[in-house]
Amino acid sequence: MKRLEEFRLYYNHTLHPELMRMERRRLRLLRLLFFSGIVLLALFIFALYLNLLVITLVILLPIGFYIGYLGYRIRVFIQTFKPNIVNLILDFIGDTPNYGQITYDEKKKIDKSIFKRSGIFSSPMDYYIGEDHFEGQIGEMHFRFSELRVREVSQVSNKLQEIFEGVFLHAAFNEEVEGRIIVWPRAERQYLTRAIKDFTWARGQNVDYEILNENFREKFSVYATEDTHVVGILTEPMQEDILEFLGNSDRRMYLSFIDREIFCAIAESKDLLEPHLFQSNLSFDLVREFYIDISRKLGVVRSFDQNL
Repeated sequence: MKRLEEFRLYYNHTLHPELMRMERRRLRLLRLLFFSGIVLLALFIFALYLNLLVITLVILLPIGFYIGYLGYRIRVFIQTFKPNIVNLILDFIGDTPNYGQITYDEKKKIDKSIFKRSGIFSSPMDYYIGEDHFEGQIGEMHFRFSELRVREVSQVSNKLQEIFEGVFLHAAFNEEVEGRIIVWPRAERQYLTRAIKDFTWARGQNVDYEILNENFREKFSVYATEDTHVVGILTEPMQEDILEFLGNSDRRMYLSFIDREIFCAIAESKDLLEPHLFQSNLSFDLVREFYIDISRKLGVVRSFDQNL
């Protein structure tokens, strides 16, 4: 609560002036879209009225290019808004004890090879896109995470079907650790048959009996390779932190520990880092959502750093 009060003061003194500047840009863009819409509609009606193919093509071609230009202006606004506001939020978060510098790149994403290496999902990943990449240091742990959308072509319908949509995090232990653990949501096991089979082929086995936290055992199915010290890596305090993070929400979390590396997938479809175009972004509640969303994901990294 105290941190939110401090953020409110930071918003008033630092974020609000930047939001005002971006709001003026948004209003100028809306005026451009409005008047452009009127002119383009008039030209389109004029072309239909003439009903001459050559004249219609002459008119419609520049209209198409101009619509593309308007789309470009919208993308520029969005791509300017996100880094400006998110970097200011990160400046505030950077004052938190044990937090190092955190960088943000709206166009970058976690590499596909890292996503595959986690072993959480088994798929050809025919469609793999991402954005909103964060990278930095918390305590002794280096981390990076980004939003991802992963699909594969269905063998039944030949259409793209969802494998994962949400935030994917990659971090590393500061110490040498050996062993492999994968934690899957128990409710999703029927959709993870290939991944579980691949892990058992790699000498993984179910170790639910080693998890003493009953609530954690109800939510997750835990697999590990032989001789892996499960509770030494997936510690009881970490289990509690994961349950607290999920709370009563419908979010799904997947975890993988491979020697020194940690992989965490948090499935969610809501994108909180997109600004509004047709309504004002000059809102403390909107920016607070950005702040809370980023802080929660960084809190997962902090939990790894503190409990390993």
